[in-house]
Amino acid sequence: MNKPARRPLYCYWQPKYWPTWLGFGFLRLVSLLPYRWQMAIGRFIGRIAHAAGAERRAIARRNIELCFPELSVEERNKLALAHFESLGISLIEMGLGRWASDEMLNSITTITGAEHIQEVIDNGYGVILLSAHFTSLEVSGRVLSLNCPPFDAVYRRFRSEFTTEILASNRERSSRKVIEKNDIKSMVRSLRDGTPVWYAPDQSYNLKQSALLPFFGVPAMTNTATGTLAKLGRAKAVPFFPRRLPEGGYELTILPPVAGLPSGDVEQDTRQYVALLEKQIRRCPEQYYWVHRKFKNRPDSLPDVYADLESLK
Repeated sequence: MNKPARRPLYCYWQPKYWPTWLGFGFLRLVSLLPYRWQMAIGRFIGRIAHAAGAERRAIARRNIELCFPELSVEERNKLALAHFESLGISLIEMGLGRWASDEMLNSITTITGAEHIQEVIDNGYGVILLSAHFTSLEVSGRVLSLNCPPFDAVYRRFRSEFTTEILASNRERSSRKVIEKNDIKSMVRSLRDGTPVWYAPDQSYNLKQSALLPFFGVPAMTNTATGTLAKLGRAKAVPFFPRRLPEGGYELTILPPVAGLPSGDVEQDTRQYVALLEKQIRRCPEQYYWVHRKFKNRPDSLPDVYADLESLK
């Protein structure tokens, strides 16, 4: 089956797209405001979503309950609210990533470890920019593009072609080009050509190249393709993680290549990545993407942790 062709945004002029255009215009207007005002508006949007989105609120609470059983109910609910505020801010940050000036973004961001990317390239390897779904990921990609060699970015398609095009074109603001997440051949081609590839394989995955591995000690269907991608692309995996700072601005940390990856054991490679990811999540737990059903599609022998969410709504 042929993939839908990419189309410029102006092609989506029909009335059914007008609500999305209104939202897009709202982001453009907000992007003109002072940064602190933008963050405040984002938190407000997140609080509205928390109050109105009972289903997603319950999913976030269940994920947090599973991953942080040491927290009290009150602490978990407080973290879920903070997460929704962070989600609201991420919406505003889409506007920052698209329209903010290079000077403005560099002025509010601290980046460490950028030399690791160039070192891997200088040693003749491709670079997998290995990240995860943190709420500041979109704006961090833009900052990364200002401080590192040009890279390609992976994206996923949504049910709405217009939404897909907005998000893909947003990532094109940061990257050389975008690659659909299932297009492994294009990723390998970029890696072998010496172009780093921005890749976030942390969400639930139950197709080929997946395994049941622990995430915060809880079994989750996990994408194990990183090791295979590194092998086929003759690449090293260089983790990078963004963090939105409490006082405002961002911290982007680029770590040394994951030792021994690819090892030939894709599950072991993935365990190393998950261990790094868990460590980063603990630094800013409200900023990880908890509204995703991380523990779905598990074997029938394991309980469906999302079967009864009513008590968490």
